[in-house]
Amino acid sequence: MAKGILGRKIGMTQIFTENGDLVPVTVVDVTPNVVLQKKTVETDGYNAVQLGYGDKPERLANKPEIGHAKKANATPKRFIKEIAGAEMQIFEVGQEVKANIFKEGELVDVTGTSKGKGYQGGVKRHNFATGPNAHGSGYHRGTGSMGDRTPAKIQKGRKMPGRTGGETVTIQNLEIVKVDLEKNIILIKGNVPGPKKSFVVITNAVKANTPAINAEVL
Repeated sequence: MAKGILGRKIGMTQIFTENGDLVPVTVVDVTPNVVLQKKTVETDGYNAVQLGYGDKPERLANKPEIGHAKKANATPKRFIKEIAGAEMQIFEVGQEVKANIFKEGELVDVTGTSKGKGYQGGVKRHNFATGPNAHGSGYHRGTGSMGDRTPAKIQKGRKMPGRTGGETVTIQNLEIVKVDLEKNIILIKGNVPGPKKSFVVITNAVKANTPAINAEVL
C-alpha cells in the first residue's frame, strides 16, 4: 500500500495521552494537497500521483508552472512531489488530498532535508575517535593518516571532513499520534528531519502493514 501527503514542519511540542503519558510530538501542517498529475504504466511506465502543497503567487511562478497547475484548476504550488504506487490512483486530477488519508496509530515514514551544519571535522561528521586529551598530546581532533600502504594513496570514498547536513533524510516507523482535519495538522511522535518551516513528505511505513485508503477521503 502506498499513500502519502506533503506538508510543512511547524515545530515540536508535547501532549498528554488518555493514560496520562507525556508524548513529544512534531506538528506538521498538511494543508490540503492538490493532485496536479496522474502517471500510469501505459503513459509513463509507472504508477504515481503528483501532489502540490502551498500556493505560490503567480508573479513568482514561470509560465510552465502556471500552465501545469491550470490543468488541475489550481494555482502554482511551492512544493511538488510524486507519491508512487497504484493505490493513489483513486484520486483524480484537481482533487484534494487531506489529513484524513492517515489515521491515529498508523506508522509512517517522513522524508525531509536535514539541517545544514556547514564544514565540519571528522569527529563530528563521521564520529571519529579523538586522540589523547592529555596536555602533552599534540593531536586531539585531527583526522590522522588517511593513506593506505598498498596502494600508497587515499582510496576513493575515504571519510573526511567536509560539508555536513543539507541531505535528504528519511526516518522510518514514526507513529501518528493525532490527526486534526479542521486545523489541517498531523502530530507525529518524535522528531522529523529538517528545520522549522521546511517541507516534508509523509508516506506509509514500508516496513509495516498499512491500512487501505478509506473511501471517506474522496
